[in-house]
Amino acid sequence: MVKHQPLQVYERQLCLSCITGIYGCRWKRYQRSHDDTTKWELLWSLILLFTFCLLLVWFYFWWEAHNDYNEFNWFLYNRYGEWSDGTVPILATTAAGFTYIPCRCRIFTLCHIAVGQQLNLHWLHKIGVTAALLTTIVGVISVNETWGQEWDIIPISLQATGPFLHIGALATVTALSWIVAGQVARAEKTVFQVVVVVLYLSVLLGLYVVPLYITSPCIMDPENLKQRPDVIGQRGASMLAPENTMVSFQRALEMNVTGLEVDVTISMDGVPFLMHDRTLQRTTDVEKVFPDRQMDDASFFNWTDLQQLNAGQWFLTDDPFWTVHTLFPKQRHQIANQSVCSLEQLLKLASYNNSTVVIRLRRPPLAHPCFHSWINDTLQTMQQSGIQQSLVIWTPDDDRMQVKKTAPGLIQASLEKRSPQSLHQDGISRLVLRYNQASAQEIRDFSQNNIKLTLFSVNEPWLYSVLWCSGVSSVSSEAPHILKKVPYPIWLMRPKEYCMLWVSADLLSFAVVIGIFIFQNYHMIRYRTSGMRSYNPEQIMLSAAVRRSSRDINVMKEKLIFSVLGVKGKSDSHEDSLHQF
Repeated sequence: MVKHQPLQVYERQLCLSCITGIYGCRWKRYQRSHDDTTKWELLWSLILLFTFCLLLVWFYFWWEAHNDYNEFNWFLYNRYGEWSDGTVPILATTAAGFTYIPCRCRIFTLCHIAVGQQLNLHWLHKIGVTAALLTTIVGVISVNETWGQEWDIIPISLQATGPFLHIGALATVTALSWIVAGQVARAEKTVFQVVVVVLYLSVLLGLYVVPLYITSPCIMDPENLKQRPDVIGQRGASMLAPENTMVSFQRALEMNVTGLEVDVTISMDGVPFLMHDRTLQRTTDVEKVFPDRQMDDASFFNWTDLQQLNAGQWFLTDDPFWTVHTLFPKQRHQIANQSVCSLEQLLKLASYNNSTVVIRLRRPPLAHPCFHSWINDTLQTMQQSGIQQSLVIWTPDDDRMQVKKTAPGLIQASLEKRSPQSLHQDGISRLVLRYNQASAQEIRDFSQNNIKLTLFSVNEPWLYSVLWCSGVSSVSSEAPHILKKVPYPIWLMRPKEYCMLWVSADLLSFAVVIGIFIFQNYHMIRYRTSGMRSYNPEQIMLSAAVRRSSRDINVMKEKLIFSVLGVKGKSDSHEDSLHQF
C-alpha cells in the first residue's frame, strides 16, 4: 500500500524568507500562506504596538532628561547612601529595548502586512516583548515615585522639538499610506475597507491640525528677542571641577559667567562654609579622616576639622560627569588638592572679579550653637570679606526685615514662587526657581512686573534657547562651558514662516496619500480585469509540477510497453502497435 503525501512547492523569494525568518524564526524555504492572522496573533500585534509606543515615550523622556542626570544621581545617593551613575543601566536597557522592539519586531510586522502575509510571532520574541513591556512599566512607576517632577521635561522639551516631531510623524504616517492603500485594495469586504480608511484618515487629519495646538516661545519675530540670559555658575563649573571649591569657581569665571551660586552651611565655631549635602560623605574624604563621624551633619564639624578634609579627590575617582578624561595633568593635580571652601574665600574671589554671588543658606540643626545666630554670622562674614552688597543676592526668608536693616544694599531674592504683588510688598526683586516652576506666560508676567527670574539647573542648549526666547533674565548652570557656545537660540522662526511650513507639509502629504491610493486601486483593478483575479502562484507552480510528473509517468509506461512487446526502437510501426495496444 502506497501512502501519498501532498505535494509541497516552495517559492524562491529571498526577501520574503528573510522577513518571516527574522519575525517568526522560520528560516526554511517559505511557502506563501494566504490564511488570515489568528485573533491570538492579532492580540500580540496590539501588545507589540503598545510596547513600541511606551518605549518611544520612555526613550524620549530619558533623552531630554539629560539636562538633569546629575540631579537624578543625587536623588539616588540620598536614598541609598552610595554615589553611582544610575543613568547608565537605565540608558543601556532603554537603548536595547528600543532597538529590539522597533527594528526587529515592529518593522517586520509592517513588512508582513505589506506583502499580505499571516502574522506569526515566534514565542522567543513574545518573551522579549513581554520583558521589554514589564521593564518599562516598572521604570515608569519607579521614576514617578522618586523623581515625579521630572515628567515636566516632556511638555517643556516639546516647545523645542514639537514642530520637528510633527514633521517626522507626518512623514511616517504618509509613508504608511502605501500599506493601508494596499490592504484596502486587496480586501474583499466593504466594511473592512471603510473601517481602515476612516481610521487612517482620522489619524492623518489629526496630524494636519496638530500645529494649531503647538506653542513655542521660539516661534516669534526675531525683533522681539530679548538679550542673552546671564549664566550663573551653579556651585562653580561643577562639571569640570569639584563643586563648591575654589578651582570650580575659577573655572566658571574663565567661562565669563556673570555670577556664582553657592550653598552655605555654618560650622560649630560659627564659620560659614560651602557644602551642598547634609553630610560630608559624598564630596570629601571624611570616612578616612573621621571614620566615626562620616554620617554626622556637616555643620557639627569645627572649621579646623573641615580644613583637614580633601574636597577634590572624589571628583577624580567618581568622575560624576564623565569629564575627567578632558583634564590636563596640571588640572588634575590642582583638583586633587582642593579643600573645603569658606564663604569668605569665595566672596573675596567674587569681589576681585566683580561677580555676583547667589547665597543659598541652610539653617543648622536645633542642637547647633549657631541655630539662632546663623543669619548674623553669615552677614558678619560677608562684611568682613569687603564685597559690595550690590553683588550679593540674598535668598533666605528668615529675618528678612532685620537683614534689610543690617545690609540694605543686598539684592533680595526668594526661592518660593509667589505673585509679583506679594514680592514687591516684601521688597523682593528677584526669584530663583527650578526651570519647570515657571511657564512661558509666567516668565513674561514676572518680566513685565520688574521681577528678574533666575532658573536652575539649565545645562542643555535646547533648554537654554527655550528660556531665552521666553524672556528669562538669567539661568544657573552646572555647565557654563556648554552654554558659552550658544550665542543665539538654536532655532527661531517667524509665525508666518512656521504657518507656511506646516501648511506646505500638510498639502504635500495629502497629495502623496491621494496619489498612492489612486495608484494602488488602479493597479488592483488592472490586475483583476486581466482575468487573473483567482491567480495563485502556488496553484500555477503546482500545476506545472503535476504536468512534469505526468510526463515522467507516460515515459515510464512507454518503456514498460516496449519491453513487453520486445521492441527496441521507435519506428512508425511500433507507434501503430502501441496505439492499437
